[in-house]
Amino acid sequence: MPYIWEHPRWPQLEWDEVAILTRLSVVRKAQGMLLAEADALGLEGQAALLVEESVETAAIEGERLDRDAVRSSVARRLGLPDAGVSRTDRRADGVVRVLVEATRSWDEPLTPERVLAWHAALFPDGLSGGAQIRIGSWRDGGDPMQVVSGPIGRELVHFEAPPSERVTQEMGAFFEWWRASRGAMDGVLRAALAHFRFVTIHPFDDGNGRLARALTDLALAEDEKDGRRLYSMSSRIAAERRDYYAALEGAQRGKGDVTGFMLWFLGCFERSLAASRAQIGKALRTDRFWRKHRRTELNERQKKVLARLLEAEPEGFEGGLTNRKYVGMTRTSRESAKRDIADLVLKGILVPGAGRGRSASYALRSS
Repeated sequence: MPYIWEHPRWPQLEWDEVAILTRLSVVRKAQGMLLAEADALGLEGQAALLVEESVETAAIEGERLDRDAVRSSVARRLGLPDAGVSRTDRRADGVVRVLVEATRSWDEPLTPERVLAWHAALFPDGLSGGAQIRIGSWRDGGDPMQVVSGPIGRELVHFEAPPSERVTQEMGAFFEWWRASRGAMDGVLRAALAHFRFVTIHPFDDGNGRLARALTDLALAEDEKDGRRLYSMSSRIAAERRDYYAALEGAQRGKGDVTGFMLWFLGCFERSLAASRAQIGKALRTDRFWRKHRRTELNERQKKVLARLLEAEPEGFEGGLTNRKYVGMTRTSRESAKRDIADLVLKGILVPGAGRGRSASYALRSS
């Protein structure tokens, strides 16, 4: 089959409205529930999501960012204390800058200059994988832009983008569509189509996936009219990478029917909303716990272990909290660990498990 951009009707796209609208109604309900709970996700929670989004959006493209450097960059940009972390990394800072700007400045127009500046921020040293690439400008040259996998000599071509001489025209049409579609169609469907169109044009030598995800965030922020980061699409895409590429490749071959990709996108979005609601639920449980025990006398070791237990909820520690784990987390003696745990049981914070002796384990008392 030809690539979708080779079809005479490109960039006109079509989809099964009944299937899409049925799925969309479920997604919109989940989105509304999250937005109703969003105030519970404070700036620290949004920062945690931004750290995860930054790390995962780079990891999808095979780039590993230093998590501490990302945390430090997020803290600086959101005005939060960096908890003593002051590592700097220009690449990490560039990714964070793009993601923050995409959501916080959702009401600013999308222009070529804005997207080109994002691209330059992603590659501050002008290198990708050690190779020099064009920065802050559309791709150029006669070689085809292909997405391939497999060893050298036996590569499998998954997709070939439009030739570079078409990129300026394609991106001009993309920006015009972005302006015309805002408010004229459902915002979530618009985010899916924006992602698909941009990654199909593949306008840069590298960084197309990261920028497509940033544009997705921007389109969703425009739809919600909210600059807070409340969920992480990149984390879900990373977790479902194989299905993402399969849906993308399937839609990029053919005559313009993108139903399969849009259904996958809606499902992925719904799952990212569910993950964020779970995180909000955890934050609320943690807040209730510390409020309940605000007058309970606890030493620093106990507070540290309880914080770790709360972070592991609702699954808890595998095998429960044991004396050995307590010693490992607090660097205290076995006897001190025993006394601390016994004190927490006496105060009704921990409950013993089924084991006894060296096999004894404990868990947080459910509230």
